[in-house]
Amino acid sequence: MLNYKQLYYFWNIAKAGSIIRAAERLNLTPQTISGQLAELERALATDLFRRIGRRLELTSAGKLALSHADEIFQIGNELEQSLRSGATSGEQSFRVGVGDAVPKTLAYQLLAPALALAEPVRLMCYEDKLERLFAELAIHQLDLVIADRPLPSELGVKGYNHELGRCAINFYAVPELAARYRPNFPQSLDGAPMLLPGDKSAVQVPLMRWFSEHQIQPRIIGNFDDSALMKAFGKAGEGVFAAPTILRDEISSQYGAEVIGCAQEVILRYYAISIERRLTHPAVIAVSEAAKHSLFAGTDSSR
Repeated sequence: MLNYKQLYYFWNIAKAGSIIRAAERLNLTPQTISGQLAELERALATDLFRRIGRRLELTSAGKLALSHADEIFQIGNELEQSLRSGATSGEQSFRVGVGDAVPKTLAYQLLAPALALAEPVRLMCYEDKLERLFAELAIHQLDLVIADRPLPSELGVKGYNHELGRCAINFYAVPELAARYRPNFPQSLDGAPMLLPGDKSAVQVPLMRWFSEHQIQPRIIGNFDDSALMKAFGKAGEGVFAAPTILRDEISSQYGAEVIGCAQEVILRYYAISIERRLTHPAVIAVSEAAKHSLFAGTDSSR
């Protein structure tokens, strides 16, 4: 009979890309992981990996085994969640990873409908770099990842992108700066003190391209991976900052900032990324439906 613990170790090695990384993820020694992999290969009478330098590459048998392992552990995860949550307490868990470049206010608005379901949901929210969240999604530790970019195909993670909506970018500033830079927008932004998203944000590259196309050279005060910190600097009057159009009301009330103008060509897209091709988790469905029919309704998402 197939040893499922050994299969689980193989699955983690394939997802992590190396024995060392899989060992770190599982809190085991590399020797333990390596020994269990060898036992599995002996039992199956075939090699699942081939070594290319320091890298492990799946053999054809390994690719077939990984495909079946994905299905096995997805079914196992669904069984575990049903027994732990639905069948025992009537409360279903909803484990969500939020990309650290996604604005916190937007993340709340996207997730709030899950808490309004008739059946109680226990929300477990994690914020991290997308690469780490995708790795957790791959091993079924998350039900959903909310991101500002789709799942990259080169990661080798089996998942599906469900676009929640899209919107354009506004430029905001405290009233004094807004009054100064609103006339003759967007050329007025040439030389303006600018607070920009960091490298992790999907909007940085198209935003810089937009500046170039309009022959605008802002005076960049700083780049921020944390959008809330960027807005805090904006609230203090340190510069103009860019943020999604759908957050206009929140930015006005929380940060006292006004809209200078809109970069209609710069489009932000937000995704719910899951291991399901067809959404079945009730909380995931609630998030997706509310985003499409409420949060992003009437915005530039129609473009």
